[in-house]
Amino acid sequence: MKKNGILFRVASGLLAAALTLSLTACGGSSSNSDASAAADSADSGATHLRLIYSPSLCAAPMYIAIENGYFEDEGLDIEQVTVDAAHVSEAIGADQVDVGMGLIGKMLQPLENGLPIKFTTGLHTGCTKLLVPGDSDIKSVADLKGKKIGVPGLADAATVVSKRSLSAAGIGVTDQNMEVEFSVYSRNDLAQALQNGAVDAIALGDPAASIAAEQYGLTALIDTATDPEYKDEYCCDAFVTSKLAEENPKAAAAFTRAVQKASQWVQDNPDETAKIITEKQYISGDADFCAEILKTYNYKPSVQGGYDALKQNAEELTKIGILKEGTNAKAFADNAYIFFDDVPDAPESDTSTDTATESAKVASASFQPAAAAEEGDCCGGGAATKPAQNTKA
Repeated sequence: MKKNGILFRVASGLLAAALTLSLTACGGSSSNSDASAAADSADSGATHLRLIYSPSLCAAPMYIAIENGYFEDEGLDIEQVTVDAAHVSEAIGADQVDVGMGLIGKMLQPLENGLPIKFTTGLHTGCTKLLVPGDSDIKSVADLKGKKIGVPGLADAATVVSKRSLSAAGIGVTDQNMEVEFSVYSRNDLAQALQNGAVDAIALGDPAASIAAEQYGLTALIDTATDPEYKDEYCCDAFVTSKLAEENPKAAAAFTRAVQKASQWVQDNPDETAKIITEKQYISGDADFCAEILKTYNYKPSVQGGYDALKQNAEELTKIGILKEGTNAKAFADNAYIFFDDVPDAPESDTSTDTATESAKVASASFQPAAAAEEGDCCGGGAATKPAQNTKA
C-alpha cells in the first residue's frame, strides 16, 4: 500500500477548541520497552501512538487498521496499551494513551468534568439493548414505570440509552422524579438476575446483550441497531487526546483516516473481520457468532454523523439531568469535537477482502490476549462466544 504524503491542516475554526484542554503528565520514567518502541518509531520515520486496548467486538476497526496495514500506510507506529474498561478515563488523564474509541453516551459526563479528549469521527451504530423475558407482560418502554431495571453501572452507556427512552415515554428518570429503579449487577450476572425475577428488565451492551438474548430467550424493548430513533445515530466515536490534537494534529488526522478506512472495511467484510480478530486473539469467542453481531451494526463511518450524535446526546442528557442544567449542546459538541480539513466525511467503499500477512505490519503492537481481560461493555472488553440454546427453566 502506498504511503499518503499529504500534509494535514486542522480547520482553524475548531483548532481553538482543541487547545482548551490539556493532559496531566504521568509521573515516573518510561520503561525500557517504551524507549525501544520510541526508538524504532524514530528510526522508521513513523509517529508513535499509544492505542487503548480493551478487548471489544465493536472496536473491530482498530484491529483491522493494524492487520490491514492502514496505520502503517498513514505513517503511524501503533502500540496497544491494555486498559481495563472501567479505567479508560484515568488512563487518558494520566497521559498513558493517545488515541482510542468509546461510547458517546458513556463519555459525556467525564467530558463535562474535564476529560481531555476530542472526538474525530463516528464509527458505527447499534450495540445496546434493553431486554425483558420473552414471556414478560412488559411489552413496551412505557410499561416499565415503577419497575426495576438491572444495569452494569449507573453511568453505563446502556443505562444512558434506557434513561433517554424512558424519558421520551414520559417516565421520570431525574433525581427529582425517578419513576423506575436502577439496580447495579455484575455484567455477567444480569441475565441470571432477570431470569430469577430480581429485576424486570436488563440494559446491556453487546456482545453480552446478544449472548443473553439468545441464551435466555429475551425480547428487546430497545435495540439501538434497529429502532427508528437510534438506528442512524452513531453510538461509538474515535477520539484523540487533546494533547495530541494540539501538539501533532497531522498524526491525529492520520489516525482518523486509518480507522475510517478500517471501519468501512468491516462494513464490507464482516465475516472476514470476525475471522481475523478472533484468530489474532484481539477478542475471544466464536467467529461466526461475532460476524452475526457485526452484521447488525452500520460500520459506515462519518465525521458529521459522529458530531451530530454527540450533539444529540448532549441535548437529551441535559434534559434528564445527567449533564448540568443549562448546558448548551452545540457549544458542548463544538468543544468536544475536532474536524480536519483533509479527513473526508467517510472513505470510499472497498469490497476487497485482501488482508494483512501473518507477520505483524506494525512495528510495535504489544497486548494481552482477550481471554485474559475482564468482560466490559461494547467498547471495552468481553468475549463473544455463541451460547448454548435457551437454558431457561
